[in-house]
Amino acid sequence: MEIPSGYGVVLVTAGNMQEAEAIANALVEAKLAACVSLLPIHSIYTWQGELHKEQEWQLLIKTDLAQFPAMEAKIKELHSYEVSEIIALPIVASSQAYLQWISQQVKSKE
Repeated sequence: MEIPSGYGVVLVTAGNMQEAEAIANALVEAKLAACVSLLPIHSIYTWQGELHKEQEWQLLIKTDLAQFPAMEAKIKELHSYEVSEIIALPIVASSQAYLQWISQQVKSKE
């Protein structure tokens, strides 16, 4: 898979607040994310042929997309889901000051 260049928001869902916070803390501490916002959500989805309606936590992860492979590996290491949502969306417009802040918070790709 080709990794988009530039800055982006990565979406991840978690089954509870503790797991969401653990993932968020690990990503920020490892400088894989500048900021992670956590939101309670209600998800409706099909899993293994059954309809599910669940309370989950949405992580909105602001990062340099060059970090996506390392971020994905860290999320998979910490996540309890068999198949976790890890979706990167590019930031197509932003204030330059915010992008500069992200750049200062996230380590350069090694």
